[in-house]
Amino acid sequence: MQNPTSPPPPAPPSSSSFSSTFFNLRDPKPKPTLILLYTFLFLSLLSLTLILYLSHSTIHTHSGPDPFLHPTHAHRLVFDPHKPSPPPPPAVAYLISGSRGDAARILRLLNAVYHPLNVYLLHLDASAPHTERELVAVTVQSNPIFKAAQNVHVVGKPDFSYPKGSSPVSLRLHAASVLLRLSRDWDWFVSLSADAYPLVTQDDLLHILSFLPKDLNFVNHSSYIGWKEARKLKPIIVDPGLYLSEGSEMFYATQKRELPSAYRLFTGSSFSILSRRFMEFCILGEDNLPRILLMYFANTPSSLSNYFPTVLCNSRQFNRTVINKNLLYSVQDSHRNDVRPLNSTDFDDMIQSGAIFGEKFQKDDPVLDLIDRNLLGRTPRSVVPGGWCLGEPGNNTCLTWGDAKILRPGAGSQRLEKAIVELLANGIFRSRQCIYE
Repeated sequence: MQNPTSPPPPAPPSSSSFSSTFFNLRDPKPKPTLILLYTFLFLSLLSLTLILYLSHSTIHTHSGPDPFLHPTHAHRLVFDPHKPSPPPPPAVAYLISGSRGDAARILRLLNAVYHPLNVYLLHLDASAPHTERELVAVTVQSNPIFKAAQNVHVVGKPDFSYPKGSSPVSLRLHAASVLLRLSRDWDWFVSLSADAYPLVTQDDLLHILSFLPKDLNFVNHSSYIGWKEARKLKPIIVDPGLYLSEGSEMFYATQKRELPSAYRLFTGSSFSILSRRFMEFCILGEDNLPRILLMYFANTPSSLSNYFPTVLCNSRQFNRTVINKNLLYSVQDSHRNDVRPLNSTDFDDMIQSGAIFGEKFQKDDPVLDLIDRNLLGRTPRSVVPGGWCLGEPGNNTCLTWGDAKILRPGAGSQRLEKAIVELLANGIFRSRQCIYE
């Protein structure tokens, strides 16, 4: 019971005055330092919110390729109802690989084979210093065309690749799997070494490929082994590129093994143009043949020139898709049993061959400038101009771009068309597909 003479108890503070009451209980007169602290926290929160907003806006703006290169609805500038529309152009996935000292050559080759529709993977093997790899990556990132198309990628964790072992096969399968993860919108896979160079423009190449079935594989192959049987197939080797982190000599076993009887061996060259469907078969296919042959060729010298022809010709799904011509121009050196370097004296033969690429070129050889000037129309340190380039002729032609699907083929497409027609005429190519001799 309340005493009538005692003062009434104080009323509890209302919710509206609780914060001010709490503040006054701690310090009836707030200090200036505390006010500054609250002001600093408020400004920090505001700045953080602004940074996050701007970052989100930047990521959203550059989340995909430039829409001018890949418009949703392509508009034809000239419409002719009597002229059928050309088929849509395909795309090529390129692996461009090199070794120590090849950074500049890789970048020059990239410019020579560049097109916004394609996808590119650049690889400097483990013998190259990290500074070279950084140079390639920074150059790619600073190029406005590559940045707009977002189709050039650099391998950060490299592999060793020995020409005579099985590590080149591993490199190509690894690269193809990476390219498949980056994009499924390509149709053929091409692996170029730093000493290769194109003899036609990408507009020429894509124009001709657009009229061909997308399951064709251009691979030199033969079942005739001859002296290679003893030199390249029966010896047993261990490729140090598969298990060592540094370069080492190839290990040869003293014993030799018999040739397999469960499948037929085919040999060819290290260069080929392979369809995406076939590369998916080698990497993701349910058929175990590609993995069985990979295990066999893992301990075989020069497995790269044997693996893909053998898989193709032993597969019922793909042995009718092989064209026995890889469309690469090279000159064999009979004294060294290897291809010799190309030079200006080979220029006319390169043109007449109808080949897409040439190999092997020495670094900065004058014939490369001749190819740039007469065949590609390329100026130094720039990409080859194509139908997607809308700028004025000169060094800045391709700094203004439009629809990447607009092609402008030239004389190179006519040479390539003639070579393809000769290969496919009268069904002759069928008589040269995977013939067992």
